[in-house]
Amino acid sequence: MEEKPKRTELRELGEFGLIDRIKEKFSITNKSSILGIGDDAALIDAGDHFKVITSDMLLEGVHFDLSYMPLVHLGYKAIAVNVSDIAAMNAIPKQVTVNIAVSNRFSVEAIEALYEGIAFACKNYKVDLVGGDTTSSSSGLVISVTAIGEAKKNTITKRNTANKGDIICVSGDLGAAYVGLQVLEREKQVFQSNPEMQPDLSKYEYMVGRQLKPEARMDLIYDLAELGIVPTAMMDISDGLASELFHICSGSQLGVKIYEDKLPIDQEVYKTAVEFNLDPVTCALNGGEDYELLFTIKQEDYEKLKNHADISTVGYMDTKENGLQLITKGGNAVPLTAQGWDHFKN
Repeated sequence: MEEKPKRTELRELGEFGLIDRIKEKFSITNKSSILGIGDDAALIDAGDHFKVITSDMLLEGVHFDLSYMPLVHLGYKAIAVNVSDIAAMNAIPKQVTVNIAVSNRFSVEAIEALYEGIAFACKNYKVDLVGGDTTSSSSGLVISVTAIGEAKKNTITKRNTANKGDIICVSGDLGAAYVGLQVLEREKQVFQSNPEMQPDLSKYEYMVGRQLKPEARMDLIYDLAELGIVPTAMMDISDGLASELFHICSGSQLGVKIYEDKLPIDQEVYKTAVEFNLDPVTCALNGGEDYELLFTIKQEDYEKLKNHADISTVGYMDTKENGLQLITKGGNAVPLTAQGWDHFKN
């Protein structure tokens, strides 16, 4: 009897396992292709500098819900999340292309609203929309953006180049986008059960804004350049701080120690997480979609940025043998776990 071919379910590998499986089947053959699959963006040799290229896709029903996501905000977010990947390489964005697939339930005015947000983001991040594609869709709205940036060869920053003893830094605060999503989902359920009830989001404006209209932290890239700091490794926080730390540790063959009392959590985020019976620390570690920057620096660079109002130092890179540890407020060391979003496991 002929054996059936083996079938591996996507959930067994997960998103990053699938990426690794795909990566194994490809090798770089062109000398100009410096870095391929496996970082926030690809690197192409352009002579005296690198071209930095990244691509991201947003699908209705997976990445956004149009019952509470305004199309203007969605257009802005589509650009911001790609610019964030360029920032994570310590590079400057220059151009974007935008592809959309759209069903006939969308009007011309709706598409214009989407592109109004795209145009606003392009202006804000000083990037040019230089092309794209439009096609029909039978399953809602799909947006795919490719961003192209530039970086000096001696300032490019990857995720696999951290060193033992490097200080771990995080921009902004964490967990706000995830908590904002919980607020929006709750208000959606209230409205569905009683359409007469109008949502009052004024109390949650900061968190909802972080979910609907995130900002790429290009301001930090310029700040670091002014301070004369080139991070030793960097990523943007799209899947949660813990998940991104796993990527840096895996790539750099190191471990990590981070401290619970050092995690930057906004007071409004903290209070709202408690209101929703959520652990604020878990939200900060695993919430995702904050699009803040996680980066490591040499110890001698600490003095240059210790007074920066929007950068927190949360721990340091350790030996691989010590693993990834979270030091609680009580001084206990517990294993750090990555529970961020995985498209095929969630």
